[in-house]
Amino acid sequence: MLRNKSVVSINDIGDDELSEIFKTAGDMEKVLRSGRSLELMKGKIMATFFYEPSTRTRLSFESAMQRLGGSVISVSEAKSSSVAKGETLADTVRMAEGYSDIIVIRHPMEGAARLASRFTSKPIVNAGDGSGQHPTQTVLDLYTIRKELGEISGKTITVVGDLRYGRTVHSLVMALSRFNAKVNLVAPPILKMPDHVVSMLPADFHLNMTENLSDVLPETDVLYVTRIQKERFSDPNEYQSVIGSYKINLETVEAMKEKSIIMHPLPRVDEISPDVDSSPKAAYFRQANNGVPVRMAIISLILG
Repeated sequence: MLRNKSVVSINDIGDDELSEIFKTAGDMEKVLRSGRSLELMKGKIMATFFYEPSTRTRLSFESAMQRLGGSVISVSEAKSSSVAKGETLADTVRMAEGYSDIIVIRHPMEGAARLASRFTSKPIVNAGDGSGQHPTQTVLDLYTIRKELGEISGKTITVVGDLRYGRTVHSLVMALSRFNAKVNLVAPPILKMPDHVVSMLPADFHLNMTENLSDVLPETDVLYVTRIQKERFSDPNEYQSVIGSYKINLETVEAMKEKSIIMHPLPRVDEISPDVDSSPKAAYFRQANNGVPVRMAIISLILG
């Protein structure tokens, strides 16, 4: 299955492997609740290279490895590594191969994780590559939907915000195409889902594109909100023209189904009002907490 396999795209995880991750993550949750310690990864080392800022992804990966009994060596920013001296990514991963058993990379360049996987025999896990993909975030998102709503098939997922640069939603929509789900993509024209992502989806996939969130809220089971990614805009005026395009507040919550949830990969800026946090529909912090058992599952399955 996933043993010794790199995960740089959601397409690197097959349907059977996804089911195996879900089952293993459920087992890991039980262990975490019991307070028992695990030694599954005793003697194993994970190297993390985060060349872009990260809180949840980095901490949950490192927490996952430590809770499995393994250890972590890390580079938290490019300027604190030999990249600042001009070292190539290829040379970095070749070096890390001798120091670790699994390598986790976040990089501002789309395709960086795939490139890195070509220069090492150790498994590479993509923790986000520019505006490309974020496959482990997608796995924990799918796990969250199943846990909160019981299943994914037959649900309507509305994805709103920055669909152009949001790597989390690129992976998520590709993964949802495997399920009998309907997806609404809500964004202003300059932030719409890239054509290269849409072209990879099956022709019979239930996909609806709109700018109007209120039109699709009553049918929505999962409202997946994304931050407008200021750091990826080359034109500041373009960013200013779309900031605040969608605001999720208590009025939004009221318009949704009674048994529906709001998700967000975080961090948020101003797209979800803090008033929403106390609603039972606000699942984004529960979603973030699922990152540890899901990444425990992925690491343990890759390293056997």
